[in-house]
Amino acid sequence: MGIELSTEESLGGLQGKTPTITTICSHSSLQIFHGARVEKFRTLGVAEGHPPRFYDAFPLAKPDEFLVLPKFSQIARHEKRLRESASVIVPTGSFVEYVGPAVFNQLRIPVFGNRRVMEWESDREKERIWLEGAGVAMPRKYRSIDEVDGPVIVKYYGAKGGRGFILAKDRKDLESVEIKGPHVIQQYVIGTRYYIHFFYSPLKESGYRVGHGSLELLGMDRRDEANIDELYKLGSQEKLLRSGIRPTFVVTGNVAVVLRESLLPQVFEIGERIIEKSIELFGGMVGPFCVEGIMTEELEFKVFEISTRIVAGTNLFIRGSPYSDMLAPELSTGRRIAQELRQAMDEERLTEVLS
Repeated sequence: MGIELSTEESLGGLQGKTPTITTICSHSSLQIFHGARVEKFRTLGVAEGHPPRFYDAFPLAKPDEFLVLPKFSQIARHEKRLRESASVIVPTGSFVEYVGPAVFNQLRIPVFGNRRVMEWESDREKERIWLEGAGVAMPRKYRSIDEVDGPVIVKYYGAKGGRGFILAKDRKDLESVEIKGPHVIQQYVIGTRYYIHFFYSPLKESGYRVGHGSLELLGMDRRDEANIDELYKLGSQEKLLRSGIRPTFVVTGNVAVVLRESLLPQVFEIGERIIEKSIELFGGMVGPFCVEGIMTEELEFKVFEISTRIVAGTNLFIRGSPYSDMLAPELSTGRRIAQELRQAMDEERLTEVLS
């Protein structure tokens, strides 16, 4: 559990100030800083060692200032600086991985979204309780290797960009690998993987209503993963294993996709159920989240994971996606975050979108 901030603490140094949108210089920071600039917010990039030079190549997405740390995990030592800057932290996968849930949850800096969601995402057991409780279809979970009766994937806890995931075709294959750290053994479902980018606004009073807010679909992607996506060019997995090559799932890039329109009702219903269950369990989500799953040939979407923050696949849509274009022109997820923050300021409802 993280700290419970009072109303005054959750607003940090924001009273009478315009927030400074702050995040780590990694993952989806270009999009976040660009969207903030379009909506006329100041930005602060948290860098490790030195400010990354690649921002010089993208002046419209370069943060207005940097906070340089020896290690990202030392960010808590600079709370005073961040509060003086009126920082609002936008969490990303890099924030979760490099800062760590323990440090993140103890930060006395306003965070965009409900920070309580982190404990439900970072613990795969609790994540499954949430998703199954929401009534969404999921791949089977195996409690031990002895139960395995077909292809499985082993996933470690936390946001690691697919690094370390293990694919095994049966129990014998799984017994031949060493599993290190907290993990879950999950049925490997055959189908097409889709990553659905949602945004939940507790402020919006129109659109697809869920709870007392609205659910928006901002985009979809698939992921290029080394080396699993290229294995078919090299031969069967069994032959590769004899050569000492094991499939890996490290994400190296993303590809934009559009779902069959007839499947959109199913996708929205899944998003709706997840939001409603989150409200029941921990007060709900705010802002971007990604439902990650597999569409089977029977056209059933099985959810294998949820990322309760902005995901890197949204970087495809800095100028908007085929879905967000039907909400507003040139609407990225980064810009949508800034818009929600602006509306909360204008309506004096910051405590509804910050924690």
